[in-house]
Amino acid sequence: MSEAPRVALPGVSTASTFLAFDFGLKRVGVATGTGLMRQGQALRTLTAQGDARFTAIQALLREWQPQALVVGVPFHPDGAEHENTQRARRFIRQLQGRFKLPVYAVDERYTTTEALAAGARDADGASAVLILEQFFREHFV
Repeated sequence: MSEAPRVALPGVSTASTFLAFDFGLKRVGVATGTGLMRQGQALRTLTAQGDARFTAIQALLREWQPQALVVGVPFHPDGAEHENTQRARRFIRQLQGRFKLPVYAVDERYTTTEALAAGARDADGASAVLILEQFFREHFV
């Protein structure tokens, strides 16, 4: 069986640094990595909400200097959308509008389950790693 063709990403390369987010209403897991290494590293989980959340994200952007962002978008197991799907898409639009960086969406079904099954202490940060590594597999492997 042949693989789906890789999609070109304008303005980013394998050398680019990325920040990934596992979006949630109460917590947002954050991971970083480069396309070159194709591995994510959990940074932290943000618990701030509203403008304070974006202030914390801005501090991470200054620290890590990413060329692009990746956000997990949740769906039901059958692929249907739900409330959190729309909330994650709104978060993507907010990131784009506030920080003027490319933001890529990744289907994040089962990332929290996978992170917990692997024994993650911080399921949100571990889920952000899984989201980022899935993005790398889709675009850089």
